[in-house]
Amino acid sequence: MELKALKNNINHFASERIPFLFAVDFEMKNGFLLQNPLEQKDILFRTPRASNAKKEVATIKKDCLLKSFPETFANYSERFTTVMAGLKRGNSFLTNLTVKTPVKTTLTLQEIFESSTAPYSLYVPGQFVCFSPERFVSISAGIISTTPMKGTINARIPNAEEIILSDKKETAEHNTIVDLMRNDLGMVAENIRVKRFRYIDRIVTAQREILQVSSEITGKLSESYLLQLGEIIFRLLPAGSVSGAPKESTLDIIREAEKEPRGYYTGIFGYFDGDDFDSAVMIRFIEEKNGKKYFRSGGGITIFSDAEDEYNEVIEKIYLPFV
Repeated sequence: MELKALKNNINHFASERIPFLFAVDFEMKNGFLLQNPLEQKDILFRTPRASNAKKEVATIKKDCLLKSFPETFANYSERFTTVMAGLKRGNSFLTNLTVKTPVKTTLTLQEIFESSTAPYSLYVPGQFVCFSPERFVSISAGIISTTPMKGTINARIPNAEEIILSDKKETAEHNTIVDLMRNDLGMVAENIRVKRFRYIDRIVTAQREILQVSSEITGKLSESYLLQLGEIIFRLLPAGSVSGAPKESTLDIIREAEKEPRGYYTGIFGYFDGDDFDSAVMIRFIEEKNGKKYFRSGGGITIFSDAEDEYNEVIEKIYLPFV
């Protein structure tokens, strides 16, 4: 569906309080929208507000492990160098660099979805499964909120929480994304405030437990926000946590470094129930192309970043979303 049509349909459905599910890719070139999505079982989704999937999470055998085949550090380092050059030119303060890793598993994409314990999950047959821990924006009673995630560490590391919260690079990265999201919400809302700053989320996976650092930012929308929900959503895209700051010049760096479109990876999907809206950034993402599976992962790069640390972080984020 074209962007203009998608935006207009969101406006119409929201104004008429018709439930819908939608998704849009990172480049904002492709998307879809389903009216009354709880009544269909083709595209499966799960959010904290609603789901059209089974209530019980499927049990997975322990031998259904994920095997990854990461690119070499040399290959990653080339893209990292491109990003760092942009940072040194002053074209960006924070750039999210992502990689595409071939993986093998005995599970289908649907089985991964059905076993996911992530708060936001989406399964599009023959294309991808997403099991995201990160909210994009939620809207309830005219209050819009976002909870960007920046900062990841293996929970098994001694004093992991203290290390991640005191790390100079991680602190700079998180501060930058909080400032960016405050500015973004300021384009569509008033009374912007940071409600919670740098709190820890624990994510348990089949491979490991990881800690992620988040903040919560809120604002007040106009009374007529349902009439323009499409404009509000698309004004905020692409999501700052998976692009960077400032957005326009940072996107140029991303295109130069990654050399291919991300597609739905790091786009967003959202659900409107007739009253409230909730959405997620499509991270923790496995796509299927020509019979092969690829795990997409990434991390924020600042002037303080170390290439080897960033390389290890994107590999650390390759996991299945269940214990």
